[in-house]
Amino acid sequence: MNGSVRMGRVLGVPLRVHWSVPLLVMLFGYSLGSRTLPARVPDQSSAVYTLAGLVGALLLVVSLLAHEAAHALTARRKGSQVQSITLWALGGMTEMGKLRTAGSAFVVAASGPLTSLVIGAVAVGTGIGLDTVSGWSMPAAVLLWLGWVNLVLAVFNLLPAAPLDGGRMVQALVWWRTGDQDRAERAAARGGQILGFLLIAVGWIAVLRGALSGLWLALIGFFVMIVASGERRRATLTPALRGLRAADAMTSPVETCQDWLNVQRCVDEVAVRTRHSTLALIDFEGRPSGLLHLPRLARVPASERETTRVRDVATPLSKCATCAPDDLLEDVLEGLTPGRGLPVLVTDGQQPAGIITAHDISRIVQRHALRGTESP
Repeated sequence: MNGSVRMGRVLGVPLRVHWSVPLLVMLFGYSLGSRTLPARVPDQSSAVYTLAGLVGALLLVVSLLAHEAAHALTARRKGSQVQSITLWALGGMTEMGKLRTAGSAFVVAASGPLTSLVIGAVAVGTGIGLDTVSGWSMPAAVLLWLGWVNLVLAVFNLLPAAPLDGGRMVQALVWWRTGDQDRAERAAARGGQILGFLLIAVGWIAVLRGALSGLWLALIGFFVMIVASGERRRATLTPALRGLRAADAMTSPVETCQDWLNVQRCVDEVAVRTRHSTLALIDFEGRPSGLLHLPRLARVPASERETTRVRDVATPLSKCATCAPDDLLEDVLEGLTPGRGLPVLVTDGQQPAGIITAHDISRIVQRHALRGTESP
């Protein structure tokens, strides 16, 4: 996710934290310390309320991390590779490879809500015990709040719509029932789109009635709808790509440009005659050294084109997505990241073989649809 920073590892999995997490801690810490705790435990100092609110908010982030770590650990036990865990203001996301069976998908999806239910039950039980036995009212109040929040999150996550865990569980059940994983993914994504729309509508109705908390509900609905729409597009894309290799999609032969040329020579000798918007850069030995997007050339001022090398305005090979001609196209696209997305440079040994662009993928999907092989 854009805007996230790597913060170490959890269970051997890279952990990334979005910039919105500190905002989440401040908002929940303020709400807990200024409203919830004073109402439950009156006559305490502002410092005590502030500290307790901050501790409660941090414990909530830890419980969200435990939820995602349960997904990661279960997925790894089921044979799936886990790429990363990302925490952000609306929860978390665990990036993992596809699971092989519907049963594995169901267990992985259920592990997160189950973990939240356990945390919620333990926190509520411990809070009640502390309040009853020891009279530690402030820690008890924080634990009770933490427990109820986790229980609500668990129940919400069980709603039958992707990308929520309940949607993943429904998806696994449809997959098991029909044997059609693509159909199951599309069904869960449609459910997510409907749920997102309903949450947005309910949130705005609440705002119009004076409840500003409806903005939070509408934001969650917007996120659910956007992610569900993306997953529905991906579920449509997957059947079209299945079995294809990178060589089946790439534009070839690839247009190349020497990386030591200045921008003006590149424009005069290469850019004006090419039919492509992206060129493969090569070094003195003919090996690929990066990708050059022609719109970047246009942004170089005329006064600097004689002194600026094309490699200075290109994307270096270290930041490009690359693959071999025989790589499965579905695996290539699944491995793309925000920092390394389309276009993909296809290399055959030490030579550039082609480039895969978004237009190439779109063309494949259109041909697949024309053949009528996509089920409704």
